[in-house]
Amino acid sequence: MRAVLQRVSSASVSVAGEVVGALDGPGLVVLLGVTHDDGPAEVEWLARKVRDVRILREERSVGDVGAPVLVVSQFTLYGDARKGRRPTWNAAAPGPVSEPVYEAFCAELEKLGVAVERGIFGADMAVSLVNDGPVTLLLETP
Repeated sequence: MRAVLQRVSSASVSVAGEVVGALDGPGLVVLLGVTHDDGPAEVEWLARKVRDVRILREERSVGDVGAPVLVVSQFTLYGDARKGRRPTWNAAAPGPVSEPVYEAFCAELEKLGVAVERGIFGADMAVSLVNDGPVTLLLETP
């Protein structure tokens, strides 16, 4: 699994012009990519890492301050553009494989006490966010 974490002061995700998930204060936007062999161990590891990584102001974590997380599925995190001019998506798990992993990741965060907002899996989403400083991390499961 791969995740891009962006520290934000606010964020929202819309589908067809309708807001389906939003953060109205400090928190994280997590763009989540799933590959073919991701399972429960990767879900648990990444959810704990997202909760505990100290990238909020004053070196605090989501778990420290109770900040919410907006999770958006993002298969393009597994895009490969090393050859040619068109990226391939071969490393990205197809929807029937990745959607349950996405849902399990969101559920694991909630189980860990994190308030989770979500996009709609597979939808054409418009993500809007206001950065809270230049803080963006790429996480990848071991």
